[in-house]
Amino acid sequence: MPNENSTPQSDSRRDFIKKSAAISSAAAVGGLSMACNVHAAGSDMLKVALIGCGGRGSGAAKNATMGDDNLKVTALCDIFPDVLAQARKRLGRALGDRLEVTDETCFSGFDGYKQVMETDVDVVLLATPPHFRPAHLRAAIEAGKHVFCEKPVAVDAPGCRHVFETVEMAKEKNLSIVSGLCWRYDPKVKATVEKIKDGSIGDIVAVHETYLTGTLWYRQPQPDWTEMEHQVRNWLYYTWLSGDHTAEQHIHSLDKALWINDDAAPLSCEAVGGRLVRTDAKWGNVYDHFGMTFEFPNDVKTFAFCRQMAGCYNDVNDYILGSNGTASILGGTVTPKKGDAWKYDGPNANMYDEEHKALYAGIRSGNVINNGIYMTRSTMMAIMGRMAAYTGKKITWDMAINSQEDMTPKTYEWGDVEIPTVAMPGKTKFV
Repeated sequence: MPNENSTPQSDSRRDFIKKSAAISSAAAVGGLSMACNVHAAGSDMLKVALIGCGGRGSGAAKNATMGDDNLKVTALCDIFPDVLAQARKRLGRALGDRLEVTDETCFSGFDGYKQVMETDVDVVLLATPPHFRPAHLRAAIEAGKHVFCEKPVAVDAPGCRHVFETVEMAKEKNLSIVSGLCWRYDPKVKATVEKIKDGSIGDIVAVHETYLTGTLWYRQPQPDWTEMEHQVRNWLYYTWLSGDHTAEQHIHSLDKALWINDDAAPLSCEAVGGRLVRTDAKWGNVYDHFGMTFEFPNDVKTFAFCRQMAGCYNDVNDYILGSNGTASILGGTVTPKKGDAWKYDGPNANMYDEEHKALYAGIRSGNVINNGIYMTRSTMMAIMGRMAAYTGKKITWDMAINSQEDMTPKTYEWGDVEIPTVAMPGKTKFV
């Protein structure tokens, strides 16, 4: 198995990343020590930029202001000018004087993020469709910015390999990368996982993950939209943009399975999946259900199920089977076969705020946080499950991390773009 931080083999992605570097690594390192010293005492203003102004991005901007009292959002960026304008109004009402943007610090288009990196912001919030995450994360770290990085961090293996490399770069520069895998910052979940890891239910035998939920939004195409615009505005339904919903949504569950298994990469995956309800072409090429079995070291298996269908039974939880009992992570309960049952009764907190509090406290204290390894392994785990379902083959971690399937489009332009086909197990080939 190669180093997880190896450089991706895709020339198109490499060229795109290379062109995106607005500030050299040397310049970024030169400014880093000063930035850390300025904020170490906790008395100076932190400036934050938001890249990706949709619902999650706008939410992250609000969470940022809850995470630190001396912080302002000073730059906004979105691919679409209209989305940016709407977010600027919405955040203006929600944040008041803590939103301090001007026309000169609002950027749009595919290259807008490069202009953000040239501003004096300290922190960048990355909340665009996942396909763009590897390029944006690399640009931010090269520019010497701390990062809040939404999940997933890539949609294919070349993207994950690139992110692993960027994560190491952030460590070398003493820059924070805090992941949007928010359950790791929830007090109840943290306490429950700690209880399980302490051996309260013995050795872990199996993990049962569910993310059975309803449908999400859809944006009706307009006459003036090109095919590229239609796909990017409806990014959930295109694998090259979202990674499919096993990566975009179910990753929260898969990340908890990874966490329970001490963040060790799974050895292999077998999966099923398909489209029973999303049969219309408007739903792009994603599936509407997956069933996956991951094998971890020590013979621990994770059985993971996700579904996005209306009118069905919903269940989102993590059930842990141990040699001496069971646990429910989101339920906050641990039930041993012998001994007293445990239920979390500690303080509650907004996990979306908590991850930002940790980010800014780390920046100010100099104890930066780097969630990069687990956020990328969880992403790769989700992609691995998708590969197994799409191809109908058993996929090992070595196969997955070495995959040469690169979903980067030929160009980033508002014109025609290929309409992806739906994967057919047994016919779709592993690349």
